Order: sequence, then structure tokens, then C-alpha cells
Amino acid sequence: MLILSTERLHLREFDEGDAGFIHALLTDPAWIANIGDRGIRSEEDARSYIRERLVENYRRLGFGFWAMARRDDGELVGMCGLTQRDNLPAPDIGYALLPAYRGFGYAREAAAACLQHAREALGMRCVLATTAPGNAASAKVLTSIGLQPEGRVHSEQFGESCLFGWRADGDRTAG
Repeated sequence: MLILSTERLHLREFDEGDAGFIHALLTDPAWIANIGDRGIRSEEDARSYIRERLVENYRRLGFGFWAMARRDDGELVGMCGLTQRDNLPAPDIGYALLPAYRGFGYAREAAAACLQHAREALGMRCVLATTAPGNAASAKVLTSIGLQPEGRVHSEQFGESCLFGWRADGDRTAG
């Protein structure tokens, strides 16, 4: 299902037919270094991940991480979207791209559209994001779309991360 369109991208729900792409993305060394090893070792593992994590979030939360496909040729380049992490009080925006598609502004374009969707379609008053402390490229994307640095946060899954946030009307208590 198509969720959003930008100038160059369509963001749509993942389905099991995307298992090869998910396998490639989640085993990319940058994914593992900045996001973590999800135990995806095969396309069957990727199909399970799509069913149990991605599709389940669409059903349970009404949002999730969506496939980023180029509008001109349908090529999958990455994922971007929203999730609700146990250690954060508000939804978290995230993104990842395959190496061949980094540096073209796709992450910024998709993340800006997701933030707008969160505010306007989902009525969110606060959207957060986290990055690994050394991930300057992601920090630059987040600040370019209007999220502000808010310090550090710790979780069992990710360890220490830099926290960024957007809050309606600058309200520091919005959740």
C-alpha cells in the first residue's frame, strides 16, 4: 500500500516479496554498525522479519518503516518511517539506505515527508529520533528536517545514542 509520495520517491508498506531487499539492507555493514544485527541470515529470515516486525507494526501502530522506492523506476533504495520504541516516550523516525543510494538526498527527502505525515496525517505532537554517537551523516539529516539535539538516551538494544526531537510549538512536554 502506498503511504507517501515525494518528488523522487514512493514510500509504501513492505511485503514478503521484498525479502531479498530486506536481507541486503539488514546485513549491510553500516546497518549492523549503526542500527544493530537483527539476526537476518537468509531471505527466509527476511520474510519472517517483514511479517513479524514490519507488517505487525502497520497493524498494531498504524505506522511503521516503509519501503523507499524511486518513482521513476520503482527501484528500492532504502526504508524510512516511524516506530514506537519501548525506551522512548514518543514515536521515533528512522531510515536506512543501501550503500549505492547514499549521498543523493533520499534519506532527507523521505524523513522530511515522514515527519510531515506524522504531524499532519497522524496528529503527532512529538517525534523523536536516535543516532549512534558517531553517525554525523544521520545527525545532519535530522537537523536539516527540523529535529533538534536533546542529549543522550540509553537502551539495552542500542546502548548510548544521541537523541533528537521535534515538538509541536516547541513544547518540551509534548509526548
